[in-house]
Amino acid sequence: MHRALTRAFALALGLVAIAFATIHAAPRAAAQTGEGWTTLLDSKNMGDWNKLGETNWRMEDGAVVADKKTSKENAYLVSKDSYKDFMLYIEFWASDDANSGIFLRCFDPMKINDRLCYEANIFDQRKDPSYGTGAIVRHVEIDPMPKAGGKWNTYEITAKGRDITLVLNGTKTATLRSGLYSEGPFALQHAKGVIKFRKVAIKPL
Repeated sequence: MHRALTRAFALALGLVAIAFATIHAAPRAAAQTGEGWTTLLDSKNMGDWNKLGETNWRMEDGAVVADKKTSKENAYLVSKDSYKDFMLYIEFWASDDANSGIFLRCFDPMKINDRLCYEANIFDQRKDPSYGTGAIVRHVEIDPMPKAGGKWNTYEITAKGRDITLVLNGTKTATLRSGLYSEGPFALQHAKGVIKFRKVAIKPL
């Protein structure tokens, strides 16, 4: 009788733990083409973006590619719509020396930087790796820093209210609670090296 009660109690605790983990897990963008999702870029279409800076954005081998800036300023593809609460799914490939990022809720669509947006970084060789790949620049450090160079990766980003969560290749890398920027367009960056995007999809929440 005692053993049966012990087993039942252990089972109950396990179920509670699973339920707790499910409730508190980061939302996943598992159905990027399902109801409510809008594909802004895919392997066949570059999509419709506002462009800032000058680089050689182009469609190549099923991805939007940039690898040669033609001005000193960083270059961006900026969404034409503004977003407040959303899930964002991005498939990207970065060279080992790439400097790129996903800029969120940008305050001014004509001025994209990590002081006027939240930036989900893609930068394996950043001099200060604490704000490198997987971090939210100026807000959430990362240690150890994951590497994105030389392979295809996924970013799943959720912004809801004051909470922002980054999931890189299925692993949560950063969570932030901040009311600094509440709404705005998002942007894809090319600052250095080679960056490729083969899918960008968003779902307003």
